[in-house]
Amino acid sequence: MNKEQLEGKWNQVKGKFKQKYGSLTDDDTTFAEGKFDEMLGRLQEKTGKTKEDLEREIKEW
Repeated sequence: MNKEQLEGKWNQVKGKFKQKYGSLTDDDTTFAEGKFDEMLGRLQEKTGKTKEDLEREIKEW
């Protein structure tokens, strides 16, 4: 799955992430175009997971 596919899939699963990780806010799960990596960095800080773990979790949903 490439970056564009991950970004598209993210729109489908961000609600599930917010439910699973209660500390996430709308700001944490929203990204401006071209800022997907920055958003993943914020998610890493909040969840303690690696970028690879987060990408894998997005793909699974």
